[in-house]
Amino acid sequence: MGAELTRYLNLGAAQMASAIGDLDANLATHHRLIGQARNLGIECLVFPELSLAGHYGAENLLNVAMHRDDTRLLDLSKAAGEMEIVVGFIEEGPAAQFYNAAAVLKNGRLVYIHRKLNLPSYGRLIETKYYALGRFVDTHPMPGDWRMGLLICADLYNPALVHLSFLHGATLLTAPISSGREAVGDEFDNPDSWATTMKFYSMMYGAPSIMVNRCGVEEDLTFWGGSRILDPFGRVLAQAGEGEEVIAAKLDYAEVRRARALLPTVRDSNISLVQREMERLTAKLGVPDIVRDDE
Repeated sequence: MGAELTRYLNLGAAQMASAIGDLDANLATHHRLIGQARNLGIECLVFPELSLAGHYGAENLLNVAMHRDDTRLLDLSKAAGEMEIVVGFIEEGPAAQFYNAAAVLKNGRLVYIHRKLNLPSYGRLIETKYYALGRFVDTHPMPGDWRMGLLICADLYNPALVHLSFLHGATLLTAPISSGREAVGDEFDNPDSWATTMKFYSMMYGAPSIMVNRCGVEEDLTFWGGSRILDPFGRVLAQAGEGEEVIAAKLDYAEVRRARALLPTVRDSNISLVQREMERLTAKLGVPDIVRDDE
């Protein structure tokens, strides 16, 4: 009976604009949107990347970084109650190492954390100037058969990381992002790229997905919103416009079962082959031919 009750998941995206480096203002926005989500019956609410700090919040790094047990994070978690929320913040880890992180909060606790792995340093993106690299891919258990694969923005542009998340058992791909139209360059269409990326992953792995972008303007970047929730066949269930908005969709785990029976990507992943070839590549890739022993 319990599995039947948790087959469905009411998933929500909280698209918002962040005030650069203003934790108090951003916390107030989070509390307000959590209230809206509760009125909609949302069970899991996802905020954008760095939602508490702003895309350019790291310019004031020492004043906006938060430890994972910060009372302000825990207050958000208390406000969420039984609803799980995913918030983006700058985590100050041990030994004064700073991470672009996403925390899963529920019932007054921080229950899971992901540190961004793929830090971009191209176009107008300079994250390697501020953040240490995350070093793990894992998943977060949710009620019933739902398991969250949580990756941040450019993490999804390294397909190996997404593949690892699904091999760890993810049945839901969660992607808080911070995508400005100008971020990569004039010839790169960020909105179209994200639409293609999310549709591909949902179809390929037979899993619903949620992408949550910010909106508004921060310095030289215009954020286009467009947050969306997709079903396990890559169909858009809900999509936001360009401004602040909370959207929601009801997911059915029966659809995940049906999609994965039709296209068993996880089943056929052949982990041992991938591991063997990666070990072989690691020993050779990038080593100059003049010093490499091809035998």
